[in-house]
Amino acid sequence: MATTAFSTAYPTSSARTATRLSPLSPPPPSKPFSSIFPKTLQKPLHTTQSKNNPISDIISTYRNSTSTEYTDTAIFSDDDDDDKPREECGVVGIYGDPEAARLCYLSLHALQHRGQEGAGIVSVHDNILQSVTGVGLVSEVFSESKLAKLPGDIAIGHVRYSTAGSSMLKNVQPFVAGYRFGSVGVAHNGNLVNYQSLRAELEENGSIFNTSSDTEVVLHLIAISKARPFFMRIVEACEKLEGAYSMVFLTEDKLVAVRDPFGFRPLVMGRKSNGAVVFASETCALDLIEATYEREVYPGEVLVVDKEGVQSLCLMPHPEPKSCVFEHIYFSLPNSVVFGRSVYESRHAFGEILATEAPVDCDVVIAVPDSGVVAALGYAAKAGVPFQQGLIRSHYVGRTFIEPSQKIRDFGVKLKLSPVRAVLEGKRVVVVDDSIVRGTTSSKIVRLLKESGAKEVHMRIASPPIIASCYYGVDTPSPGELISNRMSVDEIREFIGSDSLAFLPMDKLTEYLGGDAKGFCYACFSGNYPVEPKGKVKRIGDSLDDGLTGSMESIDGGWLPETGNEMGVEKEIKLST
Repeated sequence: MATTAFSTAYPTSSARTATRLSPLSPPPPSKPFSSIFPKTLQKPLHTTQSKNNPISDIISTYRNSTSTEYTDTAIFSDDDDDDKPREECGVVGIYGDPEAARLCYLSLHALQHRGQEGAGIVSVHDNILQSVTGVGLVSEVFSESKLAKLPGDIAIGHVRYSTAGSSMLKNVQPFVAGYRFGSVGVAHNGNLVNYQSLRAELEENGSIFNTSSDTEVVLHLIAISKARPFFMRIVEACEKLEGAYSMVFLTEDKLVAVRDPFGFRPLVMGRKSNGAVVFASETCALDLIEATYEREVYPGEVLVVDKEGVQSLCLMPHPEPKSCVFEHIYFSLPNSVVFGRSVYESRHAFGEILATEAPVDCDVVIAVPDSGVVAALGYAAKAGVPFQQGLIRSHYVGRTFIEPSQKIRDFGVKLKLSPVRAVLEGKRVVVVDDSIVRGTTSSKIVRLLKESGAKEVHMRIASPPIIASCYYGVDTPSPGELISNRMSVDEIREFIGSDSLAFLPMDKLTEYLGGDAKGFCYACFSGNYPVEPKGKVKRIGDSLDDGLTGSMESIDGGWLPETGNEMGVEKEIKLST
């Protein structure tokens, strides 16, 4: 099920002096935390060690088979999930709990929606950083026996989504590196737009890279810094970074959280009843481990947690925040509070706005599950029309399937979404979704609803049209692949086959956000980038060579030609789907 790696970093020096800044109340002594696994469990949770994903074994067997039994069988790779923007990562950090790694494990479960292809945890015990990373879901990577290898009261964790090809083990974070003053671990959510120039400069001065991840650049910058104490190395490194980053670091005695000056990606702080400090990408992770939300890590802030408490440092003078508005549209869970706002309330309001701005006579409102549900509830409430489950989503389907020899139209959508004929037949249906990217999945959904007896299908989208790519830690296709960048709303309606189509108006979105509107990033809707990509910019904050080592020139694609504005500019290659 998962490929897992164990590693132990070099012992680190415990003698270090830190400048104290703005101390908050230190955590009181921690209390033991009961095991998260049943005490009656006689053996570790089941995890199969394998170099490959199980479905890959099936495909390999099929491809190598000479039996005529399979000659007409097709391997179907589901591209329908790629018709959504994808959040890159989720991070968590915990200080001051004897079960820190186990709490990280639970927190990563809560953040699983932010990355499903790799997970890892690093903890500190006896001044040694110990790591367990693996390819697969959190439940596949970790077991009782593996968590037992991660003692200590400080830990960081990471879940990862791969942008191209397979997820290779060496690219799964957190990364751990040893340098002349000890060891440091880091987990990163975001994307550095000046990654290539930083790496080229470091390589020119003798640095050697193991991956193409922009996160590794951060570790090199920390290693070459001469600043003291340690957290000033992080500050000095971050001053060279441009783009989006929410990061957690750990050493033998400290946990450090950092957020970029624009605050593109979320990062929150909470505290458990025993005083343990928790950082996480979303508040849903705090809820699961019963930590109380305290506040966001502010844009441009560095928070250092050690035995003396929590210290705050302003990273650098920072401009107006530009938090990612898509966190409220799609990425975050509805039960999270992100950028100080309830995600549920935002999505419900988006649905209400659609009902007001784009009303239509209908008999029933349904959602494209799961991300369209809350907006659909808002639409139905405002329109005074019943909300029903017209589409049922299967949560037990992978991304690759063996298709029967007799082709099934819209195979991928039908595997994941099952229409309820009793809800749809003879009805005028409003179907609410969070976004349209390429338009391929939307067209299949409309066709599926009509084949199930819907008299009319009216598509309502709870976001403005996406016309530009994101370079701040979100996986989006090239502008040429974005249907709203190529077609008008009426042309899109004709393409997907719906009876009507309406998007959330941009002016109504900003009106709803009120005084906070200027603090959000709308680059994917406008093409106006708060931080312009410079020169050749890495496509997404991830490893595009998926574990292959070599020079920058050996990386095949995934880069942008130099441009001042990405609108309408074709990328050198398209992302693998």
